[in-house]
Parts: sequence; structure tokens; C-alpha cells
Amino acid sequence: MNHQINIGFETEVPDENAVRELIETCAKRVLESEGVDFAAEIDVTVVDAESIRALNAEHRDKDAVTDVLSFPMYAFYNGAPQEELEQEPGTDCVMLGDMILCYTRACEQAAEFGHSPARECGYLTTHSVLHLLGYDHERTDEDTRLMRMKEEDNLTFLGLTRE
Repeated sequence: MNHQINIGFETEVPDENAVRELIETCAKRVLESEGVDFAAEIDVTVVDAESIRALNAEHRDKDAVTDVLSFPMYAFYNGAPQEELEQEPGTDCVMLGDMILCYTRACEQAAEFGHSPARECGYLTTHSVLHLLGYDHERTDEDTRLMRMKEEDNLTFLGLTRE
């Protein structure tokens, strides 16, 4: 399937091309593993801590730096659309939503957890795309287990282990 992942950078990151490729690979892997059989589009913006803090305050009433925010365009429940999906005018894609990733926070968390920034960015991308597809680790314990399993399965497939 021809999924489109649009990635913009509003902050400087080392080796921007590698980060871009990592995000695209992870997002497409989740879409493929979830059997998304339509051309999907996701907009990703990589930001700094202050930008994501402002967005978190504005959209979630949490005045704190976070690692990733997901803004779905459609209602899904554990991968199943709950409403009719429409292609964007002028494209053959269904816009699933926006992902905002804080590269600064991802690097801090990678150091805290003892793994690479690539693994953390991969995790956050996988996590966010699953949210766009209606998975929610805050809904029930069963939903938490399901989402964590899908995150780990995708990261293992891509070789993004905790080591």
C-alpha cells in the first residue's frame, strides 16, 4: 500500500535524514502490521520541548513537556474505523491525523531508559500511530496490554530493541 508520511522539522536534530527515515519506516510498519488496506496519510512534526509543552497545555490542559502527541482525524477502536473514511481532495489518501514528536524529550527518555534515541523515537512513532488507529493504553488494563504488545512486536520486527 502506498502510505504517505509527511515529516517536518521545527527544531534542529542531528542527522535529520536518519530521523526522517526512522519515523517513516516505523509509521509504515505499524500501518502494514495493522492491515491498513487503504492509502493512509499522516503528518508528523518534530518539535522542541517548549513547542510541545504549549501544545500539551492548549489541547490537553497539561502544562508540561511530553514526548509525543497524537491528533486523530477519525474515530477508530483498536484498529477498526468507527466512521466512514474519506480520501483527501486531490489525493488518493485518507488523512489519519497528526503526530507531534518532541525530539529533545525523546533523547532525554532514551538516556533515562538506557537505550538509543533511535529506539525511543521508533517507540514514540509506533505509539502515536497506534493512537491514530484507536488504540488507547489509558482505557482498560486489557487495552494497555494489547497496545504494549503491538508496540513491542513492531519494534522487534524493525530491530529496535531496548539494548
